[in-house]
Amino acid sequence: MRRHLTALSLGLAAAVTTGLVTTAPASTATTGSTPTDPLYVALGDSYSAASGVLPVSPTAPPQCLRSTRNYPQVIAATTATPVRDVTCGAAETKDFRESQGPGIAPQLDAVSSSTELVTMTIGGNDSGVFIGAITRCGTAGASTAGRGSPCRDRYGSSFEDTIRTTTYPALVRALQDVRAKAPDARVAILGYPWIVPSSGRCFPQLPIADGDVPYLRSLQATLNDAVARAAAATGATYVDLGGVSEGHDACQPIGTRWVEPVVGTTNPVIVHPNALGERRMAEQTISVLGLG
Repeated sequence: MRRHLTALSLGLAAAVTTGLVTTAPASTATTGSTPTDPLYVALGDSYSAASGVLPVSPTAPPQCLRSTRNYPQVIAATTATPVRDVTCGAAETKDFRESQGPGIAPQLDAVSSSTELVTMTIGGNDSGVFIGAITRCGTAGASTAGRGSPCRDRYGSSFEDTIRTTTYPALVRALQDVRAKAPDARVAILGYPWIVPSSGRCFPQLPIADGDVPYLRSLQATLNDAVARAAAATGATYVDLGGVSEGHDACQPIGTRWVEPVVGTTNPVIVHPNALGERRMAEQTISVLGLG
């Protein structure tokens, strides 16, 4: 497992008092058949790969934690369109152009001039900002037993500043690179479904202090805004998950939540979409793009 997912799982788990949380070790993931020259190519990070959702791929690189039930596979099955799925947990925008690790080709290698559809979720791992903020806020929240706003008090606007100045241009470049490889393709980039609610507390399901819930919510809104602006700047389609994922955050009960919490999780990879979330992400993408 690469460092971002490891840091998130171990960091948040360690942030909770002994005996409060039990999380299984992260597992590997899966994919379907891989056509030689596919019309649909799926790129992206762990939210695209559905890291932690079983069953896992026997053909994908183990460190990618790719599930057979990720939203690209749901889209492919629903629309009867074969997909080349190269999604990989912990991917950053640079991994579109570079190898993410041994046995993992640059994701753009899967895209060609004949590709007609590209989907992705990407940007959350860049600079370690979004994933780092969740980990650090979890540690801070556990230290105050969920009281106050220790993460906001310590880090202020630093996370959002990095998203605006570093993540946003990286997203633009990544989308431009996709367009250069597949000039005639429909390119869709999804936002990230809500992790924390719009109001109220989430402790101890997530070890986030009450005052830091709106802080993390604002950070995620900033990230999704960067994704949306990058899509608009490059002629890609932004799949907005803000409205449809409202009320389905990690603080909700099983069967309602789309993202898994730290405490009481049903997935081995915490703070990531479950199978229901991946299915709903696929449905929203299909609706926005008019597929099917």
